Amino acid sequence: MGGLLRTLSILLSLLVPAHPTRSPDCGGILTPSGLSYLAEVSKAHAEAVLRQDLMAPTAPDLMLSSPKSSRNQITSVKVAELSLSLIPDAGLRLSIDVDLGVTPAPSTTKMMRLSILADFHMEMNPEGNLELVTSACKPTVEEMQSTEEMERSTPRFSLLRDLGNGGKEETEAQICLEVSKFLLSPNEQLMSLTAPFPVTPSCQVQYVPLAAPMFSKQGITISLQTTFQVVGMAIPLPISPVPFSMPEPVSSSPSHLTLAFSEHFYTSLFFALELAGAFNMTIPSPLTTATVAQKITQMGSLFQEEQPVVLQAVFRSSPRVVLEEGKASLKLFLTVHMGTGAPAFQSFLSVNMDMSAGLVLSVASTRMMISAALTTDSLRQADLLKELFLPPIREAVPAQVNGVLSEGIFLPHISSFTYTDVNIVIHKDYVLVPCNLELQAVAGEQSTVG
Repeated sequence: MGGLLRTLSILLSLLVPAHPTRSPDCGGILTPSGLSYLAEVSKAHAEAVLRQDLMAPTAPDLMLSSPKSSRNQITSVKVAELSLSLIPDAGLRLSIDVDLGVTPAPSTTKMMRLSILADFHMEMNPEGNLELVTSACKPTVEEMQSTEEMERSTPRFSLLRDLGNGGKEETEAQICLEVSKFLLSPNEQLMSLTAPFPVTPSCQVQYVPLAAPMFSKQGITISLQTTFQVVGMAIPLPISPVPFSMPEPVSSSPSHLTLAFSEHFYTSLFFALELAGAFNMTIPSPLTTATVAQKITQMGSLFQEEQPVVLQAVFRSSPRVVLEEGKASLKLFLTVHMGTGAPAFQSFLSVNMDMSAGLVLSVASTRMMISAALTTDSLRQADLLKELFLPPIREAVPAQVNGVLSEGIFLPHISSFTYTDVNIVIHKDYVLVPCNLELQAVAGEQSTVG
């Protein structure tokens, strides 16, 4: 009967509109050092985009002042410098210097320096994904001279500056179009941030941005709300008693990224797993009806023949995670039914049991690994039941929790990157995860980000 009521309550909860309130329970802060790393690994992608388009036969002629009969052909493209910097309260600035080899005539090659300054901001598109958008772009092109030439004269001309107004504007527009192509790859990767990830076969997790990120001197701060789907349906999560806000970024942090997770995030995870039925347990025991009757004499008259005893454990209320300085614990509130399993389970005794387990948190790649180790337990019945119930329960419950969480839970991340040099710091009410980013190479192709 208890299992039927529990199933009914789960079904009713799925009919309630999910997430009546929008409040963050986790997020991340990308630091200036993380931004520098992204700039470093973006050079190859930027160079590939420019090489593909600028070296094409239909590429813009950067020396349109030359006679049409001697159209210039770009024969080499190399990104010399690429940097990303923060514009507080606004967005990002891209600065890129590209060395171009230009052949205006057979057997003659000029070296040119294409410099681009572009500003980006980030917004949420109608689908709820974050998207980088170009807000300003200014390219310049100058001919590069040898040291000897520079000693004899000033730079001869800025190729874009010397163009007529129409030609200059057209060429600038074409070059800025190349900049917009830089954003195709990172915007695809930002879409992967909101993808649903499996926790168990019937439960998925998804991280939803609540607003465009905040830009400051300390970094880029994004707040996320975690949602869970059970059998494909979003479930309403408990309301956090304490609103969560991202901790203030530490300007001196050497890590690329700091992830933050509230206590409510972990409680919601276990709530979702409970609704998915992941913690329902049928536990074999060494007991028989005869051995139970030795402790509880009334049991002797219930069974004519000796039968094996089976235990079933269900949650009578949702698990709760408690975070304190330096430690995390899981509170479990169980009802254990003792019964026989043939032909169908029949309960002849039920007891309430509270258990507390210490949680060990770690990170492997882009997953947070969680393991539980039982610390305390209490039965709310007579002590004589403890020796009957406790041994199999104490062994089975943490084993079930650890089995469910053996694959870990995916952290918020974007495709092609993993987390390294991870440190986990547990504070009261929240967990910080400082880490570095590492671009992953995909077999058979070069994996880059723009």
